[in-house]
Amino acid sequence: MEENKKQQQEQYEQYVKEKTPVHNVYANMAKAFVSGGIICVIGQALLNYCQGIGLDKEISASWTSLLLVLASVVLTGFGIYPKLAKWCGAGTLVPITGFANSVAAPAIEYKKEGQVFGIGCKIFTIAGPVILYGILVSWVLGLVYYLLMKVGIM
Repeated sequence: MEENKKQQQEQYEQYVKEKTPVHNVYANMAKAFVSGGIICVIGQALLNYCQGIGLDKEISASWTSLLLVLASVVLTGFGIYPKLAKWCGAGTLVPITGFANSVAAPAIEYKKEGQVFGIGCKIFTIAGPVILYGILVSWVLGLVYYLLMKVGIM
């Protein structure tokens, strides 16, 4: 009985080892670095262009963010961004484009279930925790800052 259980465990471990994909960490880091850098270069080019046509720095930054989000959503809609994200890894998931993708992808995936139970319920399944904890942390840090100001430390 004990021998049979041990043999099953060994077979299972061998099966898991065969099925688990092997990743080259250094190649993944290089892809993420390059792809994230390309997104940043595109963003900087947009910012420079907007400033070059006479917009002030704040408006240029807003237009840059808006255009990057729009590009991400359009590429997600055409199924291009998920393929990029699969190859590039964190390089496409960390910037603002990745956040836009995380909102658009569930909306596209669940649209067949309807406006309310599909898109309405599922749109923030990926981005929801980021939004929730972002708001919570900013509220806590704001409270700490306020209290430190009241005490006179800051």
